[in-house]
Amino acid sequence: MAAAHTSAAATLGATATGRPVWGWYGRTLGRPVHHPVHGACWLRLLSASSGDEGGKLWEGNELAARLIPGVHRPPLYAVRDWVRDGFAYRAELSGFVADPVLSPSPVVSGELDLTDAWLKSIRGDLNTIAGTATDRVAVRQQWIDRAVPMYTGRPAPQITDWECAHGDFHAANITRSGIILDWEGFGLAPRGWDVAVFLAYTQLAPRTADRVRVEFADLFESDTAGRVALLVACADLLQSASRGDHPELVPALRSLVEWCAPA
Repeated sequence: MAAAHTSAAATLGATATGRPVWGWYGRTLGRPVHHPVHGACWLRLLSASSGDEGGKLWEGNELAARLIPGVHRPPLYAVRDWVRDGFAYRAELSGFVADPVLSPSPVVSGELDLTDAWLKSIRGDLNTIAGTATDRVAVRQQWIDRAVPMYTGRPAPQITDWECAHGDFHAANITRSGIILDWEGFGLAPRGWDVAVFLAYTQLAPRTADRVRVEFADLFESDTAGRVALLVACADLLQSASRGDHPELVPALRSLVEWCAPA
């Protein structure tokens, strides 16, 4: 991966300027670079065994750049694919974002200062995403049918209102100025999915969670869509916790299940 990243930088005419950062379970490798035309950039490399490349996560960032214009995200300047020694690679050259993310982890452990301007920007972007026509799928009804009863003990809701969503909308993917990162998983999900995921991840920061719930009361109070999406989001995170991810969030998620779907 490191050698392929160096090769990709040379092919794209970029020079590494910062330390490498590994993605989730080493599936990606990113690094700050400088490009003679675009200036400060981020070069992200994906890898898979040859023949296993492609699919939703492989093509997501490129498709989002084409299909969802007008939202706050880094510009995507170039994409390169190649195969070498039994491995397939995709390199993505994007604008560098110096603005720090809201949290180093998806789970928010300290209270966030979500300003009115930030919330207005995020709501506008979420409306734009939701209005995007796509046949990509982020959350499937078949998975909901299995996961919700298994991990929450509640009946699986039958979703009738599907909208395009970012798909992985949490504080480690959003900067303090409202730039949204990592678009590889976008696709159709229950209406309100992105806000529900964000809210589920903020349960250890109660004032932040309350702010989100109040700001999006149209989803969680005056409409049932948000609570339905939240139940599904809880199932998703409880499933991840069963595999060892963020076990500290489990008690709060159990309480949240009671709030959005009382027994």
